[in-house]
Amino acid sequence: MAESSSQQPQQPAASPSPPPPARAPQTPGPRASRLNQIFDQALARTLRANSYQNFASCFPTPARHVPASLEGVWRQLNAKLEANAKAEFEDIIDERDAVPHLNELDRLVSDAKARKEQATEHAGEQEHVVPHTLGAEELYKAHITPFLQEAQSTLNTRLEATNAENAELSQTVQAQRLEIEQLLSQLGLVVSDIEGAATAATQFSKEHHIRQDAVQMDREVKARRGL
Repeated sequence: MAESSSQQPQQPAASPSPPPPARAPQTPGPRASRLNQIFDQALARTLRANSYQNFASCFPTPARHVPASLEGVWRQLNAKLEANAKAEFEDIIDERDAVPHLNELDRLVSDAKARKEQATEHAGEQEHVVPHTLGAEELYKAHITPFLQEAQSTLNTRLEATNAENAELSQTVQAQRLEIEQLLSQLGLVVSDIEGAATAATQFSKEHHIRQDAVQMDREVKARRGL
């Protein structure tokens, strides 16, 4: 009995790896359906561009003598073109797994919209956070942030006051510069007047000296005549 029990096959151990994710459904979702619609519209426009009139204009002789046969060839050509285009499009869709990927994109966008709506609904609600559940850095920031905000507000106020004082000082300096320029202009006029007066005085002194010399010479001449 022991030997028969030892000879029983062992059950394989369960794999620790998680099961592979389920494949996205192959039924086209909104984006995949829109892709198919766009392809159908583009193919229809292409076929309409290859009308019988355009096709017949390339073969004027058969169009004149055997129009029915030429029209049959045109229909077969368009049918073959449409079938090949659709087959190639389907091959590309299957090769790229476009439908599952587009469906997954639809799911992600839908989930994102749902989360956004939930966040908007709970935007006004504040969660009560227990202090002891916070980390050291969060507690530090929570304590220091009010002081930093107050200090920043005080510095901003002082900075605005300093800027206002600087603006007033700048206006005062500009006014003083203008006043200095006016004083210098007046001083230049005064200097010019003084220089003119000095020149006139010098000329007058020279003329007075010449007159005195003439009077002295006249006196000497009269004195000699009296002798």
